[in-house]
Amino acid sequence: MKIKDGFIIRKVAGKYVVVATGEASKSFHGMVKLNESAKDIWEGLAKGKTPDEITDELIRANGAETDEDRKRISDDVETMIERMREAGFIED
Repeated sequence: MKIKDGFIIRKVAGKYVVVATGEASKSFHGMVKLNESAKDIWEGLAKGKTPDEITDELIRANGAETDEDRKRISDDVETMIERMREAGFIED
């Protein structure tokens, strides 16, 4: 799984956004705003990390300690990846 070519993340006015470039801009118009966690998930996928690796990084970054924290973060990562897939940002 990876981010499709033609989608980039940028910081604009203190917020992270995804924009389409090149061929991708022919079918995707506009921008998508990302919060900090969504940005971390995007960047993790762009680096070729697995959802489990991204989850582990978010757990460490957020000081999550309980099984409930791990489950919540893991669910959030999977939900974000599914939304990215539905929006056409990811290819398997």
